[in-house]
Amino acid sequence: MRICVILNPIAGAVKNVDTVRERFDVLKPERFHVTREPGDAEKFASEASDLDLIVSAGGDGTLNEVVNGIARGGCNAALAVFPLGTGNDFARTLGVPNSVDTVMEQIVEGKTRAIDLVRVTSDQVRYFVNVSSGGFSGVVDEKLTAEMKRTWGPLAYLRSAAAAFAELRGYTTTVALDDAEASEVDLYNVVVANGRYVAGGIPVAPEADIADGLLDIVLIPERGPAELAILAAQILVGKHLGSDAIIFRRAKKIAIKSRPGMWFNVDGELIGNEPATFELLPGALQCVVGAA
Repeated sequence: MRICVILNPIAGAVKNVDTVRERFDVLKPERFHVTREPGDAEKFASEASDLDLIVSAGGDGTLNEVVNGIARGGCNAALAVFPLGTGNDFARTLGVPNSVDTVMEQIVEGKTRAIDLVRVTSDQVRYFVNVSSGGFSGVVDEKLTAEMKRTWGPLAYLRSAAAAFAELRGYTTTVALDDAEASEVDLYNVVVANGRYVAGGIPVAPEADIADGLLDIVLIPERGPAELAILAAQILVGKHLGSDAIIFRRAKKIAIKSRPGMWFNVDGELIGNEPATFELLPGALQCVVGAA
């Protein structure tokens, strides 16, 4: 199997690049790239279209770049996730273990399954495998810096949310699901999920399935402070889907337009403000999974 490894040297779990690189000797990679600036992982992935497997060694941001390199470049290589980031949320959805040796065994075994990919068209066209959110979540990502991630780890997400809370505002939002007639609702937040987790393990879409051909959509309408506090606690433990404080839907496509325009992120990376259209591409990506 011809393998390309793409390593983000400043991912949260990387202490020594040479030590990490030695870990990958067992794979005998044909190419080993170390990113230096934003966009490198996408470029390296797009240039690996002639290989069999691309290993994303970093966090969710690195993974998103690799996924876009595969999708944009027409690459047929399979994807393997080696989680080294702060959140590693998509790795949780995949059930990738924390044990380095076990992850390596899974990659060597090379068992893959077809998973869904999502294309979002907004200020730009972007692909993702985990979660995109707009509204309040976009403001939170604006507050979240690389320094905060390095200093606080997963707690950085909570700190950035606290910093953004003063800017909480509603958005008059037009939502169209699949071919149904659009409806208008005042929202704080929109979550479009393929995977289950965000912000270092919060189960924002606890029933999402990366191979069911559907997006899980969580809309958070404007609510009072007391209701929002209860809802936040429910989201932290994944008990919010049955709450009257949210709107939960499943669809293959969702189009969003709001006043003022929402900023959206994909897998934690800001892409710009809306209008945004999300389209599911069923089984479009081969991904390494465990033996079970």
